[in-house]
Amino acid sequence: MQLEDYFDFLSPDDIRIKGHRIGIESVLYEYIYRSRTPEEIADVFPSLNLEQILATLLYYQRNKAQIDAYLAAWIDYGERMRAEQARNPTPAMLRLRRLKAEREAAKRASLELQPA
Repeated sequence: MQLEDYFDFLSPDDIRIKGHRIGIESVLYEYIYRSRTPEEIADVFPSLNLEQILATLLYYQRNKAQIDAYLAAWIDYGERMRAEQARNPTPAMLRLRRLKAEREAAKRASLELQPA
């Protein structure tokens, strides 16, 4: 089996682990940015076996420059989408923010009423 056989190359910016909807970026993020071991990553993604995780890490090591650019683009896209969501929240998000603010205000009020 070739290393590339572990993956579905859907597009230049969408590489998934074969048989899963999990992209290599998810596994690599855990490994690179959260310093998780392959065994810890298997706990995070229980549908992946250790062989698939190790294949992903090896693919990264063999294609480091290309995959670093892939990850940078993925992280940049996520940051842009979160910023867009912050600028244009959905009605559901506005409602959740309002409920959170109401809960925090009620908690502060109850603390102020407690005797010292």
